[in-house]
This record gives sequence, C-alpha cells and structure tokens, in this order.
Amino acid sequence: MITRLFVKASILAGFLIFSFVATSADLSSRQSALKSIQAQINQQQNSLKDTAKQREKLNSLLKSDEQAIAKAAQKVNQSQNQLSAVNLKVKELDKQQVNLAELKLSQQDTLSKQLSSAYLAGNHDYTKMMLNQQNPATVERMLAYYQYLNNARIKAIQQLKQTSIDLNKIKQQQVTTQQKLNALVIDQKQQAQQLTKEQSQRQQTLTQLQRTLSTKGAKLEQLQIEEASLKRIVQQAMIAAKANPTMDGLVSQKAKLKWPTKGRLSKRFGSSRSGQIVWKGAVLAAPEGQDIHAVASGKVIYADWLRGFGMVLVIDHGKGYMSLYGHAQTLLRQPGDMVKSGESIALVGRSGGQSEPGLYFEIRNKGKAVDPAYYCR
Repeated sequence: MITRLFVKASILAGFLIFSFVATSADLSSRQSALKSIQAQINQQQNSLKDTAKQREKLNSLLKSDEQAIAKAAQKVNQSQNQLSAVNLKVKELDKQQVNLAELKLSQQDTLSKQLSSAYLAGNHDYTKMMLNQQNPATVERMLAYYQYLNNARIKAIQQLKQTSIDLNKIKQQQVTTQQKLNALVIDQKQQAQQLTKEQSQRQQTLTQLQRTLSTKGAKLEQLQIEEASLKRIVQQAMIAAKANPTMDGLVSQKAKLKWPTKGRLSKRFGSSRSGQIVWKGAVLAAPEGQDIHAVASGKVIYADWLRGFGMVLVIDHGKGYMSLYGHAQTLLRQPGDMVKSGESIALVGRSGGQSEPGLYFEIRNKGKAVDPAYYCR
C-alpha cells in the first residue's frame, strides 16, 4: 500500500515537474516572441522617425533647390529683358544711321549745287560793281543777295560737318551695342545652362521626397503641414496689411478682373484635394516661364518660398482683400513694392514640389479664402 502510494506520488511529482518545465519553456518562448515583436515595433518606430527626419531634410533641400532655380530664372529673365532692350537699341541706331546717311547725301547734293552756281556766276569785284552801278538800291540788293548765298553755303557746310560727326558717333555706338549684345547672348546661354542644372538637381530631390510620401497618410500629413504653413503666412500678411495705407479692395471688381496668367483651370476652388482637405484656391496649368500678372493694384506684403507652395507672392489690395500667387519659378517683386494691375510680378513654375508647371492662385477676404472665379472673368 505504501509502495503504491509512493509510486503514485513519484508519478505525480514527475508530471508536475514536466508541466513546470513545459510551462517555463512556453513562457520563455512567448517572452522571446514578445521581445522579438517589441524589437520589430521599436525598429518600425525608429524607421518612421528616420523617414520623418529624411522627409524634413528633403523638404529643406527642395527649398534650397527651388530658391536656386528662382535665382537662376530671375537672371535669365533679366538678361532676356536686357537683350530685348539692346536689340531695340540696335534697331534704333540702324534707323538713325540710314536717316543720317540719307541726310548727308542730300546735304552734299545741296552744297554741290550751291558751289556750281557760284562757279558759274564767276568772281565779282564788289568795289567795281559799286562804282559802275548808278543805282545804289540795285547795288544794295546785289550785295544782300550774294551775302545770302554765302551764308547759305556756310550753313550747308556746317550742317554737313555736323551730320558727318553724328554719323560717326552712331557707327561707334552700333559697334559698342553689338558687342554688348554678343556678351549678353553668351551670358544668357551660361545662365540657361545653370538653370537646367538646378532643375535637374531639384528633380532628384523631388523623386527622393516622393518616395517618403508613398502612403496616403504621409501625403495627408504633408498637406496638413503645408496648409498650416499657409495659414500662418496669411495671418502674418493680415498683420502687415493693417499697416498699409487704405486701398479700394476688390468689392467693386467682381467678375471684372483678368486671370493672372493664361492657362487651363486644372483645379477648382472647393474641389477635393485629399481626405477632408479641399482646394482653397485655383490651379492654372500654364507653360513654365510665362508671365504672372497682378490681378489688381496693391502692395506686396510677402515674397518668399513656402513649403508645399514654393515661391509665393502675396499682394494686399486693401479693405481686407489679398491675392496669393504660388508655385512660381521666380518672383519679380519684393515685399514693400507697389504694383499696378496687369504688372508682371512672377513667372509660372513648378516650385513647391510640383511635377507639372502651373500657377496656384488664391483670393482672400479678411483671411478667408474665396472662389477666384467670382472675381476673375
């Protein structure tokens, strides 16, 4: 009896020991699995942090790239304007040269006829003429006539001399202007090459940035950050606008304004952008480098790079109204500049991480975005 109880006790003890060992092994296994999962979670969190950091670095690099593009594009634009001015000057000088050459021939012809007339008339001894003539009045008329012819010849010679001087000056100016034109052409080619390099660098940065925005959540987060940045800028602009002299605003301009640039309306005000985010302005698809015009007169109160919107310019029109122009290639006006309606203020671009060129355009009243289509015909 005792032996059987001992055997049962031994079996039970063995079973308990086995169960304990099994339970310990399972717990260890689960703890190991938990640690593995935790490690994966930590790795994923670190990866997300690294991605966010990388995204911020890429956004900063994109800003630098697009500011460099804006600088290069501005130089190209300036050289183009200079080329146009110099070309116009060359045409004016060519026209002046033709006119002066024709005038010189005319003056030479006039002087030649005067000299021929004087030669045919022969030499006159005015003393003998006075002694031989009985009528003093006739003598006086003859003297006056010859004096008039003499003065006319002197004047013709002086005019011809001055025309020759002017013609030589024009020719020299033509040479100098042509040399300037040639230098500008070379300079513009170099600037265009620099612009191409900057655009290539920007495309590489943009490609890397887009890889970090592969999910909808990341894109939505990016848009929210961009919208917050724009809101902050608008608030700052409103504060700056309060210090400006009173202007007429845009109340009387509804359906009368021209769109800031020619293009196709690709995004409309109020249409869905992503999730709950909608377009607060309109996007006009247009060729890169095309002029952007101020829709109304006002004062520039912001001109700088803004995340998601690139090169942005804001104009205060008074009475709480302002217009905003984004995605520009370069800005042609600075804060504090007064601009007139229709004046060129920027060039169409693709800044702000855009893959296609266009203009982002907003009109705001007391900080609230309104449909630009209500104001632009």
